[in-house]
Amino acid sequence: MLTGLELTILLLGSAVLGVVAFRSFHLPPMLGYLAVGILIGPHALGFAEDNATTHALAEFGVVFLMFSIGLEFSLPKLTAMRHIVFGLGMAQVGLTIGATMLFSWLMAVILPQLTNISWQAAFALGGALTMSSTAIVSKLLTERMELESEHGRRIIGILLFQDLALVPLLIVVPALAEHNGNLLATLAWASGKAVLVLALLLFFGQKLMRRWFQIVVRRRSQELFMLNLLLITLAAAWITERAGLSLALGAFIAGMLISETEYKHQVEEDIKSFRDVLLGLFFITVGMLLNLRLVIEHWWLVLLLLIGPVFLKFVLIAALAKIFRSSTGVALRTGLALAQAGEFGFVLLNQAGGLQLVDPLLIQLILASMVLSMLAAPFILAKSDAIVMKLSSSEWMMQSLALTQIATRTMATKKHVIIAGFGRSGQSLAKLLEEEGIDYHALDLDPDRVRDARSAGAHVSYGDASRRESLVAAGVHRAAALVITYASTPSALKVLHHVSELAPALPVIVRSYDDTDLDQLRAAGATEVVPEALEGSLMLASHALVMLGVPLRRVVHRVQATRDERYAALRGFFHGIDDAQDTADHLQVRLHSVALPEGARAIGRSLAWLGLPEMGAEIAALRRGRSGIAPTPEAVLQAGDIVVLRGAADAISRAEGRLLQAWSSASQHSDEDF
Repeated sequence: MLTGLELTILLLGSAVLGVVAFRSFHLPPMLGYLAVGILIGPHALGFAEDNATTHALAEFGVVFLMFSIGLEFSLPKLTAMRHIVFGLGMAQVGLTIGATMLFSWLMAVILPQLTNISWQAAFALGGALTMSSTAIVSKLLTERMELESEHGRRIIGILLFQDLALVPLLIVVPALAEHNGNLLATLAWASGKAVLVLALLLFFGQKLMRRWFQIVVRRRSQELFMLNLLLITLAAAWITERAGLSLALGAFIAGMLISETEYKHQVEEDIKSFRDVLLGLFFITVGMLLNLRLVIEHWWLVLLLLIGPVFLKFVLIAALAKIFRSSTGVALRTGLALAQAGEFGFVLLNQAGGLQLVDPLLIQLILASMVLSMLAAPFILAKSDAIVMKLSSSEWMMQSLALTQIATRTMATKKHVIIAGFGRSGQSLAKLLEEEGIDYHALDLDPDRVRDARSAGAHVSYGDASRRESLVAAGVHRAAALVITYASTPSALKVLHHVSELAPALPVIVRSYDDTDLDQLRAAGATEVVPEALEGSLMLASHALVMLGVPLRRVVHRVQATRDERYAALRGFFHGIDDAQDTADHLQVRLHSVALPEGARAIGRSLAWLGLPEMGAEIAALRRGRSGIAPTPEAVLQAGDIVVLRGAADAISRAEGRLLQAWSSASQHSDEDF
């Protein structure tokens, strides 16, 4: 039997390998955790056991997940989306639970071996199956630039209510399992305890939380801030557990309390690493529960439990969205996105299994079907447009009508600018183009924004600029330029791919967050890439120089020279502790200083002899004493020189190794071998 430390090392090592493998195929890390858990679990390779240690790690993962949900709980957000959240979302959860209970009853009638499913168990299973994966769906919608689309808003609204519904479900399910004939009394007692604990925590917590955080923050200690955060989260969870409720409920309340303070965003960043690691371990333990032998023996039941709930949720959600006045295409896309199972479903399924509400065999079969549905989710979403077009002839007509409307508005326009995205940047650009008398036409996926902007006289249409058909309708062959105003490299690459086929000579200007993807975007065909971070640095520097008395003409010349050099002088920066999160990409350009000590092999050698460009690194600056030296190829290095390297992390590491290699380690080799 593994010790606690050995088990933790095994889980962490397996998690790293699983996430690397699944990220290589651009799949969510959650699926990697589940697959790893299945592989190392007691029912497969048997490396890890389903014991108290794994359950403790899993429970902490759920605690921090619920804490994060509490942080995102926003009354203004709920108010703005109340019709979707409390209308469409509530209907989806309620009807899915009801439909699952009916489906369970039919299964019990058709399959005698499942007759032991009580209505309490069916309710618990309905709560588990009603959930969809917030992590998978929100990530895929973000990548597809569909968060602000009509179906994106409905999807997020339903997911938000599912998150909120988890809290009462965690209270009701144990009450259903423990009642002794008087269900109403049991539910009333559980609800009374919940209301009392919530009232005490919210009333006293709201008064104390802000003051307590102010005391902690004044100490100016990051360690103290983190300790305080963990204390509050776990203490709230302990209070609710002692009251006979769940740990997750207390964590949710703690998150709610902190969300009302000005420290919310700092807490989100600090808790993210704990949450992601522990949540990953939770999904591994979920995968460990899966018995592959039983799944293979009852494969037809797994297939039935996969197809049945997925099809049921798809039809139910699509029908509800249609009832709530969505178009057929929007309703179908909403149903396809939410048909799969979700991470909270595992929480409720684990709870039902621990309360012995559901037969262990059925738990195994449902668990397998949920995992398979989540594995299928990215592929279903990727093909959602094609599926909708096949299922709905009216959607094809609407898509054609939308493209026709775009083409009609741009038909008589030539030498215009196509603006991809009509947010703040797109609208600012449109205003400047109007003032200069230059025609433009914008494409945006936010229907409300398009409607309001068109009412105000803006030339904008509802359309996806990353679609080939939309670009053709917008007159890409007649346009003078195309500007991508949103900072999304994946979407920009799609647009550039279509432009390279349709109008290779068309100038394309792309917005990006920083210089990380600058080379990739330029290689894909971008004429100019405007990194926000570097442009912000230029503007800040130019204002500072003007205020310090530098002539405006010289400032403008310097700024323009930097742009002409494609920001080469500004690319890369010295990374510190606060930049740790930004250094995850090993290809990001950075700066690094290397001091040459006595005995370094590079001393007495020229910069050209070192051959650093072959490694992908370059010398940005060379300092000797208090003065700088031009880093020409003929410059000879001396002891004490400081060499400033520019390049990716791995290139800098190799270049630093060559600069600092001791004479003794290479004295027996020729210069060519060095």
